[in-house]
Order: sequence, then C-alpha cells, then structure tokens
Amino acid sequence: MRRLFITIAVLFLAIGAMAQPRIDRPKLVVGIVVDQMRWDYLYYYYEDYGSDGIKRLLNEGYSCENTMINYVPTVTAIGHTSLYTGTVPFFHGIAGNGFMINGKPVSSTEDKSVEGVGTDSKTGMNSPRNLRSTTIGDELKQAFDFDCKVFGVAIKPRAAILPAGHSADAAYWWDSEVGHFVTSTYYMDQLPNWVEKFNRKYNTEPKHDLNTSNEGVTYTFRMAEAILENEKLGRGKYTDMLCVSVSSTDAIGHTYSTRGRENYEVYMQLDKELAHFFKELDKQVGRGNYLLFLSADHGGAHNPNFMKEHDQPAGGWDSKTARAQLNNDIYNECGVPDAVKAIYDYRIYLDYDKIDSVGADVDKVKKVVIDLLKKADELVVAVDYDKIQEASIPNILKERLINGYHRGRSGDIVVMTQPGFFPFRVKSDYKGTSHGSWNPYDSHIPLVFMGWHVPHGETTKPTRIVDLAPTICAMLHIQMPNACIGDAISFDVEK
Repeated sequence: MRRLFITIAVLFLAIGAMAQPRIDRPKLVVGIVVDQMRWDYLYYYYEDYGSDGIKRLLNEGYSCENTMINYVPTVTAIGHTSLYTGTVPFFHGIAGNGFMINGKPVSSTEDKSVEGVGTDSKTGMNSPRNLRSTTIGDELKQAFDFDCKVFGVAIKPRAAILPAGHSADAAYWWDSEVGHFVTSTYYMDQLPNWVEKFNRKYNTEPKHDLNTSNEGVTYTFRMAEAILENEKLGRGKYTDMLCVSVSSTDAIGHTYSTRGRENYEVYMQLDKELAHFFKELDKQVGRGNYLLFLSADHGGAHNPNFMKEHDQPAGGWDSKTARAQLNNDIYNECGVPDAVKAIYDYRIYLDYDKIDSVGADVDKVKKVVIDLLKKADELVVAVDYDKIQEASIPNILKERLINGYHRGRSGDIVVMTQPGFFPFRVKSDYKGTSHGSWNPYDSHIPLVFMGWHVPHGETTKPTRIVDLAPTICAMLHIQMPNACIGDAISFDVEK
C-alpha cells in the first residue's frame, strides 16, 4: 500500500511538473545590420525588389518607420554597438571608428594583446575589449548560464565583433591580406575545420577588395549560412543568436554615393541574398521559430555636387586646412606648437602634453579654437564638450552631442556642419558620400522585425536606435544590456 501511495504521489508530481508552462522563446534570434542603409532605401528601390527578400520583410514583418539615431557622430562602430547594447557612446565607450585612448589613436576593436587566427596580418588583432557594456548576446549568455551560442560575421572586423559582444562563441571577419574569413585568439586558437573548408571554397586572391564589391554581400551571407548549419544554431535547449552585418553597402556608398548603378546593384544583390538567407532559416530552423530584425548603423548624405546640380545647398568644410589654421592661431596666441593632435568624426583632439609643456591655459587654447571655428560659414556648431549644457544650441542637438561623448575618448571640441555639408573639402569631381552628422539623412534608419511573435504592421511613432536591444530582450524575457537606456517597442496593430 505504501509503495502504491508513493507511486501515485510521484505520478501526480510528474504530471504537475509537465503542466507547468514553459517560457515561450524563439529558437534563434537573427540580427541583420546593413551598413549605410538609409531608411528610404526600403522604398526607393521597392519596385525592383523580388518578392522573397525585402518585400517579404515588409509584407510579413513590423516596420518602425520613424527610427532615429540619438547621438552623434553617426558612424559604423557606434551604430553597431548602440543597436546591440541599447545605449550610447557616453556609456558603451565606442566613441567612433577611430578615437583616442590615453592620447593614442586606436581603431574601435583594435587589440594588440591578441593575434590573428587564420592570418598573420594586423587585421586579426581585434577583439571587443574596448566595449564597456554588455550586448543582447551577452545577456542571452547570462540568462541561460552560458549554455547557448552567439556568433557574429561581417566583412569589417568591428561589424562582426561589436554586435556579438564579449562572451560570443566567435566573430568572423574578412582579411583581404589572405583572402578569407579570420578571427582572433580572443575567441579561439585555431579555426574550426568547417571554417577552413569554407575558406578553401570561398576565397579570393590576396589584396582583392571585397568591401567595394557585391561579392562582399554574397560571401557574408554564405558564411552566415555556414555558421547556421555547422554550429547547429536554433537546435539547442536555449535560444541562440546570429549577428550578420553587411559591410559592402557602406564602401560602395562612400565610393559611388547614394544614387546610380553601383548603389542600385548592391541593393539588388542584398535583396537576392536576403531571400536566399530567409529560405535557409525557414529550412534549418523553421518558419516562425526564429526572431529576426533588420536595421542599419547609420544612413548617408547625397553627394554635394549632385545636390548643387539641383540647386540644393551642399558643400564641404576643409578640416585639413582648418587644422593647420588652428595650430597656427594657437601658437600665435598661446605659444603651443601643434596643439591640435587630430580631427576625427567632427571631434577635435588637443595635445595636452604639448599644452602642459609650455604652461599654457587649456581654456584659453579652447577659446582660440572655438573663436576661429565660429567664423567658418560651413559650420553650424563649434562647442567645448565640457560646456555643452551652456551652449545656445537646440536641445535635440545638445542631447545627441552629450550622448555621443565618452570622457577620455571623444576629444575636446565638437563641430557640426551645415545641412548637406561634409567634414572635408569636396572637389568638383567628387562622386561619393559621407555620414556622421545628426541630420535625418544620416540618422534616420530602417528597423524592421519579422518572424516569431511579430505581427504584420508598422508604426510612425518615434523610436530610437537604442530601443532595439530592450525590445528583443523583453520578447525573450531576459534582462536588457547593463547600460541600456532604450525603451521596448510595442507592436501596435490596427484591428
């Protein structure tokens, strides 16, 4: 009788445990970031897109039509980081594609303490160590006691590394020195066999530039599909994550601008590769089992010469000449030689060692710089980072300047050009584009969700680049990244 009672009790406990609802989560989260994709590219090329790529994304997914970047400068490294951390440079520390640490110039993911894996070149010496906050992938790892997988892939190192975060299983990027995908010893000591096999099939001659080629789009998605298959993403106990960044769109935009055959063709290639990738996800993970989003790190301005041809204001600020003039004025007024160390992404870095060596007053040096910059018609703002709160500038710009500042990395003085003006001299034969400003052409980006628990619809309510991370984390019922300042987006659908 006692055995029967125990058996019945155990059976009821088992039934009760089975009846406990599990937290519903997708098998896989897929992030796609298209470098320099303006929001309006969703519609500018719409009639020429196929039915299974961007049109499928828009026809099945939920589009946030009014997503803005809430900091400056609007550049690649910051954009990728802010999307996946839900925060701004003030907190996450990635102050630009290049910036200063302890007075020395570095690239965003540069790490001389690691070595390349699959290469001996400097391109392999990269890691996420300059990143000071966690990402969606890091929080996913924590939520599941590190029993899930997170990968990043792109042509650019920073575009593969920063989205994937600190605890990623791997990030893979392209090294043109060797003509294949590589990683660093931050992640592993040897490439997996499947990566070496992939590299033998998909390779180029050394020095071949995939950045300005449509091949770069294709190779990125083929590698993403290889990660999906060989790492068996979406087939484990917990939710995995794959971060895919398309880099070639940026290099082609910089070279050929926002209009013309080259830009058209790369977006047609992107659409084709997205269609193929979606089908692979459907096949390997299952339609409805993955949560996917597509966004961009920044936009891009129309070419100034193109704009002027159509009687619209545009041009460039010659920062190279300005630096020489600034150094000349500072020397004449304060006795400091070569006081302006660098100008990166609209920020001016002063050489404090040289200022201190002659006992000059830093505030006086800054005043000399700002007084000269305010005479430039091409600039709308020139302000000391330490005095932004006091500056007579619109609150929207003041907020974005503060958000984009990271102490010790962002320099001392920030400028903003007039709308349509680039931070360099624009020659009459210049055909490319640039980005980095607060203006809508640089800060208005696509943000579209598709797949698991995503209804079809769209919203024009204001959303921000930092709202992506908390949205994904809320859907997964995990904690948002540790410096997140964004708000989760509600998928409002008209009934």
